[in-house]
Amino acid sequence: MPRLTPAVMLLVLATIGSASMSLAVAAEVAKVPEPAKAMDAPRATGCPAFLNQDFTLLRSRERLNLCKGFAGKPLLIVNTASHCGYTGQFEGLEALYQKYRARGLVVVGFPSDDFHQEAADEAEMAEVCFVNYGVKFPMLAPSVVTGTKANPVFRELARQTREPRWNFNKYLVAPDGKVVAYFGSTVTPESKDLNAAIEKLL
Repeated sequence: MPRLTPAVMLLVLATIGSASMSLAVAAEVAKVPEPAKAMDAPRATGCPAFLNQDFTLLRSRERLNLCKGFAGKPLLIVNTASHCGYTGQFEGLEALYQKYRARGLVVVGFPSDDFHQEAADEAEMAEVCFVNYGVKFPMLAPSVVTGTKANPVFRELARQTREPRWNFNKYLVAPDGKVVAYFGSTVTPESKDLNAAIEKLL
């Protein structure tokens, strides 16, 4: 084998290094996945990103994605608590759900102990809403609804309107994610204003 000069050796090493680098880059490119179709789907149907979230249902292991479950439907989102002076509104919210569900409205309850009036465990929360008040609309596992630790849904609701100042705030959300009406704790599910806002949205 002919003896290689130092200059030729450097050229050979550079060529090998370049080829190795090209192979490494190619390997990394091969690892890059195609755009996630699951993330594109909600956007394609008009479902906003803040609703493209998975939540655990109350007293259950089942997960619910708000986009996949209710894409194209208006939502009435409510932060709830089991030991509040307004807890009786569960009954009215269920009646509201039954009144409008055939026309597309979905009521979604977000239990929270932000105001220190939620039950200590999910079993009691479930008993209050499902047994005591006969709730059939989706109730999620408890989460934070105020401040920097608020779940993504309530962070966006607060950005568009205001964050809850107490339990049983009601946010009427159009299918495109826009909050079309906000009602505080004292506005009952039977309120003419709330019902009129729902009628206008449907």
